[in-house]
Amino acid sequence: MAQLDVSVVAADRQVWTGAAASLVAATTEGEIGILPGHEPVLAVLRTGVVRIKSVDGEDIRVAVDGGFFSVDQNVVRVLSGAAKLASEIDEASTRAELEQAKTAQDTEREKVLAAHLEALAAPRH
Repeated sequence: MAQLDVSVVAADRQVWTGAAASLVAATTEGEIGILPGHEPVLAVLRTGVVRIKSVDGEDIRVAVDGGFFSVDQNVVRVLSGAAKLASEIDEASTRAELEQAKTAQDTEREKVLAAHLEALAAPRH
């Protein structure tokens, strides 16, 4: 069975790499779903969540702060300035930071923190 070779990389580290059955990413043009055999794509990511379904059925969610996304011959690369796995996000502190960002009217920070909370939500595959 065909699979995707996925790598999610932030400016400071490799966040996740592995074999996947599917991937959904939020681009500036809308959400895009990728399955094995997809045509080549190069897209700009918006701040949001990349959802990965690993070949063993695990749902992996990664909050990304924009970036780029490429697909070619079942190889998917997600490149972002900042990215966090849902398992790395503390919900209570993220909610507190979000309230501070709202008070300070820091809309860019609000978007990033909202993506972190979205990554914690139930998978939507």
